[in-house]
Amino acid sequence: MAKRRWLPALRSLVTARQDTEEKTVTWTGGYTSTTYAGTSNIWSTEGRADGWDVGRVVTEGYERVVWVYKAIDTMGKHASRLPLEIGVGLTEDGEFAQVVEDHPLLRVLNGRANPVETGPQFRKRLSAQILLSKRGAFVEVTRSNRGTITRLDLLPPDRVIPVPDPRGEYIAHYEFTTLHGEVRELDPERVRWIRDPHPTDPFSGVTPLEAAGISVELDHLSRLYNVAFIKNDARPGGIVAVDTSSLSDREMDRLESRFLPGSEFAGHVSVVGSGPGGMSYVDLAARPREMAYEHAAQNAKIEILGAFGVPESVTGNASGRTFDNAEQEEYGFWVHTELPHLELISNAFTSDLGGLDRAIRFDTSTVEALELPRRKRRAEAREEWNAGLISADEYRRRAGLPAFDNPHTRALWISPQKAPVPARPEDAAALGVQGAGAPGMPGAAGGQFPPQDGTDPNAPLPAADQEVGDAAAVVAQARAANDELAAPGDAAAAVAGARTELESSIPGAAADMVSAARADIEDTGPGEAAAAVADARGLQVKALPVGGRRAFEVTDEDFDQAQQAVGAVLSSLFDREEGVIIARLRSPKARKGTPFWKADSPADTRGGTDMLDMDRIVGTDKWMEEIDASLTRVLTGIAYTAAQRTAAAFGAADPPVRAFGPLAIPVLDAVAGAEDIARGFLSSLTTLLNQAQTVTTDVDDLVALARSTFTDLGAHASANIAEATAVATVNGATETTAAAIGPGIVRTWVTRRDDRVRASHAAMEGTTLPVGQPYDVDGFPMRFPGDQLAPLHLTINCRCRLRYTEGENAS
Repeated sequence: MAKRRWLPALRSLVTARQDTEEKTVTWTGGYTSTTYAGTSNIWSTEGRADGWDVGRVVTEGYERVVWVYKAIDTMGKHASRLPLEIGVGLTEDGEFAQVVEDHPLLRVLNGRANPVETGPQFRKRLSAQILLSKRGAFVEVTRSNRGTITRLDLLPPDRVIPVPDPRGEYIAHYEFTTLHGEVRELDPERVRWIRDPHPTDPFSGVTPLEAAGISVELDHLSRLYNVAFIKNDARPGGIVAVDTSSLSDREMDRLESRFLPGSEFAGHVSVVGSGPGGMSYVDLAARPREMAYEHAAQNAKIEILGAFGVPESVTGNASGRTFDNAEQEEYGFWVHTELPHLELISNAFTSDLGGLDRAIRFDTSTVEALELPRRKRRAEAREEWNAGLISADEYRRRAGLPAFDNPHTRALWISPQKAPVPARPEDAAALGVQGAGAPGMPGAAGGQFPPQDGTDPNAPLPAADQEVGDAAAVVAQARAANDELAAPGDAAAAVAGARTELESSIPGAAADMVSAARADIEDTGPGEAAAAVADARGLQVKALPVGGRRAFEVTDEDFDQAQQAVGAVLSSLFDREEGVIIARLRSPKARKGTPFWKADSPADTRGGTDMLDMDRIVGTDKWMEEIDASLTRVLTGIAYTAAQRTAAAFGAADPPVRAFGPLAIPVLDAVAGAEDIARGFLSSLTTLLNQAQTVTTDVDDLVALARSTFTDLGAHASANIAEATAVATVNGATETTAAAIGPGIVRTWVTRRDDRVRASHAAMEGTTLPVGQPYDVDGFPMRFPGDQLAPLHLTINCRCRLRYTEGENAS
């Protein structure tokens, strides 16, 4: 029998007997290293982080102190804004040699992590939990039956306990306590434990709030002191004292009433009584004692931001700093704080990549601060180029640009006359330099060219080069060679071909990979800790014996599960289409000749006044093909399962053979209806983008509009498609199978009997007709609820179903 673990609250009541000297810390507020949020803990014992109250940390730190919030928010926004990428191998520039365009892990981290969170939202919460929780963050990974990752869920860190394995396997399992008090054991394979490791305790993490706890409390108390001082202090800004020996009590009361409390009377001058014959003035401006809170708050801010490693300039306040200092602070923040934090998150999912040669990381190519060392290297390389120490090709390689690799770019150009120094023997003629006999040049007496492919560096140049005559002939030959290299010949054709191939591959290869990966998505239900839905997979047909006759009806859960299956496919399609459209908007080829082209220099004339071709950028027809193929696959499976269960309800092992052909009809009708909704959404998107490009010339505005349209209109369209196709397919497959079984079956229209049921469908409640005879709904024939041949206003968001009964006459 496994030994029961003490709950954290009970463990704190146990006091270890110690024979050594005891030290008492009288500080009771904040988050000190000896008192975790008010719960004592014994040093060097198991469960060092058990007493850390995450709820109190969030309430009294993150939500109350501005610098704690701003530091965590700054680090979390970068973790949510930057997408993750998976690749194989690294180039000299540190880039992936091969990028994995589509992967199940990327679909949940960059797309939708779970039904209630997008990938960016999930990553921001994960980043905040790592920084706030001493135990760290716990991520539950849910996979399909084929092992494909389908969702990620963040578990509350204060309700998860890692249980050590007494056999030495480090962790036996994780104990997760639900909101209802149920304790579940989670296998370590399903949990990713992410934390900043503690130096001595492997079961504990480290949070900046532990070191900055007193500073957090000091900042809060300093602000409270300031507020209380302003509200409660009744002293005026100054006092004029006069002789009051001749004043009455009434006059004295009137003078004393000048001491008016509150911030609205701050700085006023009051006249009060003084001794006989005297008058004086006392300045009551703020004393050092009253202003001490400013120094306390300033020190607390410095200590809090220092603990998190977030400079104040990064939080948005760069006052008092030069541009260079602010730039260096931001660069230091990224190198020493943000990049290690991002690596802590990305490295936690290395085991989910499906290959030892693969790596995952955040894409920081758009972070301008990280360009600082590269800019310095390029500036240093330009100085070396000007000094003639490196060639133009060498500079281009350091700058991350492709080398031209012609005689002029391979040569060294010596200052101040910029005399070329050939790098190869065959370059001498093109540069107008004799390969042999040119004083001080490689190839002259005492100099050698670098060996090329094993040739003798001292061998004479070919006769053709030696026949070059005077300087004019050399120059003419060099110009001819240069013109030949610069002519738009094979290289231009190759570039044009490559661009055409790249353009065609944007929605091609990646689309095939996405289509192949969709087959792996068999369920999107949550894991054990998120929700127990393993026993709710597939369609459940409810058999209802009526008067000794067999009867059945499809349940509400059947529609919901079919809708979830369709929604999972649509989520990938919509996310991918959003990415493709944004990539096309940013494509230089699409922006060339339009106002959205950003000129590199005043001589850059590649811009223009043409409008962006939004029909080509959106690519409606190509996307319709993907929707048809993907939905046909998943709806066919749903239809066959519904037909199989319908036949089983009437005692048949399989659907009748004559039902197989007609089963395709409701699937095709549902796909056609989905295509109409999708076309309407893309048409709205195209219209919005066309209108936007008449009022802006910044492509980032178009990208932001596309993102917001997918978030709002796209989510609504996806939900409508999922609901409509699920109802139409399940009802259509059931109707087709029942009609094939025999004419002695009748069906009754059943609604969900709630306020969402439209009046025309509510009027059909209880109407019974033979199988195959359409219902007359608001003047239109409908074979079954959700029939895609009916008008849209009778099918959209329909959730009705039919109850089938054997051997009953129509009424």
